[in-house]
Amino acid sequence: MNKRERLEAYLEANDLDSVWFARPNSFAWLTGGNNVVDRETDAGVAAVGYDGSTVTVLANNIEADRIEAEEVPDLDDPTVEEFPWHTASLYDALADQVDDRERAAADVDIAGFEAVDPSSLRLPLTARDRERYRQLCRETAAAVESVCHELRSDDTEHEVASALRVALSAREIEAPVVLVGGGERVQRYRHYTPTQAELGEYALVSVTTQRAGLHASCSRTVAFDPPEWLEERTAAAARVETTALAATREAAEDDATAGDVFAAIQDAYDAVGYDGEWTLHHQGGAAGFAGREWIATPNSQASVEMPMAYAWNPTVQGAKSEDTVLVTDDEFEVLTRTDEWPTEPADAVDRDLTLERPVPLVLGEDE
Repeated sequence: MNKRERLEAYLEANDLDSVWFARPNSFAWLTGGNNVVDRETDAGVAAVGYDGSTVTVLANNIEADRIEAEEVPDLDDPTVEEFPWHTASLYDALADQVDDRERAAADVDIAGFEAVDPSSLRLPLTARDRERYRQLCRETAAAVESVCHELRSDDTEHEVASALRVALSAREIEAPVVLVGGGERVQRYRHYTPTQAELGEYALVSVTTQRAGLHASCSRTVAFDPPEWLEERTAAAARVETTALAATREAAEDDATAGDVFAAIQDAYDAVGYDGEWTLHHQGGAAGFAGREWIATPNSQASVEMPMAYAWNPTVQGAKSEDTVLVTDDEFEVLTRTDEWPTEPADAVDRDLTLERPVPLVLGEDE
């Protein structure tokens, strides 16, 4: 089902005349473009709507020509409506766009509009989105790994984070999340936001990137003087991640839920000897037009779809395993891989799946 078909089904099911998207990730989902100027606002500078026959882009006169020329490449002959910048806000213009007798929904809070949760519309990924996703993920992994290969133990976390942002920006990739933790801090904190601390004996690097609305996540470990337990804990996290992926396909095939996948994750932690470790950090979930379209919890009723990308991110006491993986009926395609990083096979717990997962890259000070 393509995007217009999904929207038509949504309108019919909810007895709506139109549905509108102003938040950046949903605008990008439908248009393939970017409506962001000010990153501190919830909505972008343009909205896109569908009424069952026509896709309409709404923006003020400052933005309309640029949005039409540069930011809606996936739309076939859209209607572009503009309003004077000084007469109304985007929200007011959206309200004026809809007749009082019509029923409309929006992903932002507008008086008289129904609320729409775009996540359900964005799942599963379309063929076009999957192709764009592959490119984003490959380039994300290449940027992260290129920086990691050059690290030294006396680099600071902030220096590494800056290098990551530059490497990603050079590929026209934004980075909403950049985590860099040296060996001391990653054993204390699961979200190792960068500081002036030096990396020390090893480091964990984790990013979530974004381009054209799509989000990619991956983590890599670099070691200079690796602690003796690092390899074992990384392998344990990789087994939990592989189990989560196997359980994801199983849940999709059986119409089960994210909560069922989470139960498999809990069991996997027990099996690898780290009972209860899941309580210390979220484990990830579906990825796409958000860093996580949903995050799994023990009682989550979120639907598990295929073909869909998933970014599971188990952690084990200073170790982590995370990539963005496309799960389909017949394949687990690791999207954030380059074949330029060391890997080892990781077996799922109580499930028939083995995947190559990244292991720590050990660097000498002369490299």
